[in-house]
Amino acid sequence: MNFLASRLARVKPSITMAVSAAASARAAAGEDMVILTAGEPDFDTPDHIQQAALEAMRAGKTRYGPSPGFPAFREAIAAKFKRDNGLEYGSQRVTVGVGAKQLIYNSFVATLEAGDEVIIPTPCWVSYADIVQLCGGEPRPIECPRSSGYRLAAEQLAAAITPKTKWLMLNSPSNPSGACYSAADYRALGEVLAEHNHVWVMSDEIYEHIVFDDSGGFVSFAEAVPRLFERTLTINGLSKAYCMTGWRVGFAGGPSVLIEALNKVQSQSTSMANSIAQYAGIAALEGSHDFMKAHVEAYQHRRDLCLSWLASIPGLQADKPQGAFYLYVDCSDWIGRTTPGGKSLDDDNAVAQYLSDDDNLVFVAGSGFGLSPAFRISFAAAEDKLKEGFRRLKNAADSLY
Repeated sequence: MNFLASRLARVKPSITMAVSAAASARAAAGEDMVILTAGEPDFDTPDHIQQAALEAMRAGKTRYGPSPGFPAFREAIAAKFKRDNGLEYGSQRVTVGVGAKQLIYNSFVATLEAGDEVIIPTPCWVSYADIVQLCGGEPRPIECPRSSGYRLAAEQLAAAITPKTKWLMLNSPSNPSGACYSAADYRALGEVLAEHNHVWVMSDEIYEHIVFDDSGGFVSFAEAVPRLFERTLTINGLSKAYCMTGWRVGFAGGPSVLIEALNKVQSQSTSMANSIAQYAGIAALEGSHDFMKAHVEAYQHRRDLCLSWLASIPGLQADKPQGAFYLYVDCSDWIGRTTPGGKSLDDDNAVAQYLSDDDNLVFVAGSGFGLSPAFRISFAAAEDKLKEGFRRLKNAADSLY
């Protein structure tokens, strides 16, 4: 039966969500699981943001609003871009979506024709390539290995651009590697892009505020390369730094012609982002950010603990992430080893399956992020949970032969 659209055959369900759901089902059935897959903070949404949502509901602000977002929220977003990134978008050049993910989707819906190419440095967030394919485009992954710091080099970009290239997808700090691009890195990429006027940049900056002391600090692509300002869409949101993953609020700033196109797509899909979440978003952007310092310090402490524990586990290596809350663990030395049950670890999917089956320890395999063999550990989890996870990981390593 050919009822379903053929394009669905080109994509897979989100591996992070699928792995997490399967592990959660096992936990609900009574298994003692350690699940370190979640790409979300383990901190609650700050009280002043929750309070703003309650006040909005009690004031009856629960009705439809404009597709681009409420004017007051868009003004707060424009002020954020100017304050934090030195970007002069203005409220008419920003739009609000149901999370940053929806805005990425809307952007590709609005711009991609069949066969248009999107350059995606890997390892990358699991959904980029599949969203491109759902929208009729062709993802063009470029492997950026550990030896390059998981960052795209200018010469790689130059070699990858074709007449069909429409977008370059960037993400800093990176999910899954935690790598950050410096202003100099961006300027080098900008020199290449300056020669190719048909290529635009989508900069996913959702982890902007989760950067560590040794990162060199965060810089926005459009801030570092101002001459490409009119060819850059800056994607951001409230999920990570503001602990608002379930609120589903993202925002973007960019050229007027593109923002208007996103608004058109939005008007025919979700109509608008949740009204209550938008009022909470105003409080998030305009209120106190003091909580962020404590959260980032906690993530950095957990990162350092995880790296110290990993150092004692044979066959596993990871670079120190500069931001976000993940370790991307190179498991090359495990490939070809044999489990206690006699199974060969032929790839990182087999590694992840071994850890899940034998130790009830759940990570996401590197194949989902486009660079193998590896797996991703989220350290956005309580310290005792992380400690137990690494205890099981060492047991798994010691059991191989």
